[in-house]
Amino acid sequence: MFFEKDVEWYASNRDLPEPAFCELKLYTRWADALPLVRRELASADVAMVGSYFPDGIAAIEEMLDSKAAIRAFYDIDTPITFATLRERGTSDYVRVDQLPALDLYFSFTGGPILGELERRFGVRRAAPLYCSFDPERYHSYPRALRFACAMSYMGTYAPDRQPKLEDFLFSAASALPEEKFIVAGPQYPRHVLWPRNVRHTVHLNPRWHPHLYSSSRLTLNLTRRDMVLAGYSPSVRLFEAAACGATIVSDNWPGLDSFFEPGREILLPASAGEIVRYIRELDEQGLRSIGRAAQERVLASHTSRQRAIEFEGEVENAQRGENVSLMNSKAIS
Repeated sequence: MFFEKDVEWYASNRDLPEPAFCELKLYTRWADALPLVRRELASADVAMVGSYFPDGIAAIEEMLDSKAAIRAFYDIDTPITFATLRERGTSDYVRVDQLPALDLYFSFTGGPILGELERRFGVRRAAPLYCSFDPERYHSYPRALRFACAMSYMGTYAPDRQPKLEDFLFSAASALPEEKFIVAGPQYPRHVLWPRNVRHTVHLNPRWHPHLYSSSRLTLNLTRRDMVLAGYSPSVRLFEAAACGATIVSDNWPGLDSFFEPGREILLPASAGEIVRYIRELDEQGLRSIGRAAQERVLASHTSRQRAIEFEGEVENAQRGENVSLMNSKAIS
């Protein structure tokens, strides 16, 4: 059962209106959703609230007061949540005092920040549950003329990413006026000066994402500042592009080499000049070999099926820990 607040942006761009794998319940007011939420929680094996859920704090309170066997939180922006809780003690979707009562804190970010969550905020168990991809949707396609380009980038505008986009893609496009570049993503300000050979698409339906990746000689990945500082924060676009056999060019950050081997599965340029060299000097076979190596890596480690296995493993561990705790308390009493 999946509860989602029905807000305009998602209503206008809903990619999965009738998911086959769960029952989707849209609601307008949290108070109206509560009766069904409580009925579901009463018999739930696992209850989980995600970061940025519009009624997150109230939903977590309901979850913690319920009889759900395992109560979990899933954070897709752990570094931002961590910084906000440290500074204010609360965010729009979770409070510091709620964290110690959780059985599991799942995180899109791994590495040292998980230990910090446990030490600083009393989280019982913080575990990585990285983003993933569906191999039935994301795989190699024949190159499409519509999306054929020297390099593409897919991502919503972000002020902290924009300088890197301009340093890497805009500069490469200006140095290679005969080549075509594509940027897909919303919210770019009007004042952005796009090079003439860069085509900007505001919204690209997800059904076309794998076609864009499959048709680009290079695909650029850029990471938000907070994610770079925390490290170990792969984006879903990174795995989806790799699943399509794309040759990925990325900024560098701590932990990236635990997901892809630099030079063999991913390219990490220090400047736009290196990107220009990749486009001019690396032949098609060399580029494709890097993309194939990345594809093999993500198919083995980062599919949605693999994440489901990891999720169930963490839930089973939490259940065993709860049982041990109960037995110990009975023995003491």
